[in-house]
Amino acid sequence: MPTMHIELFEGRTPEKKRELVRALTERTCEVLGCQPDSVDIILTEISKERWATGGVFWSEKD
Repeated sequence: MPTMHIELFEGRTPEKKRELVRALTERTCEVLGCQPDSVDIILTEISKERWATGGVFWSEKD
């Protein structure tokens, strides 16, 4: 059973997250030859105040 952990900024709509997990599940099944009910996807939403790249928080880049 493949399990994906995806971290992303918070704020996306439920529809966009649904679209993402459907697309990832579909493609995973095509590549690995598995059934959709065997694919787990865990989305972790993180605020821009808690994510930094290059020593700068994303909340400071806006």
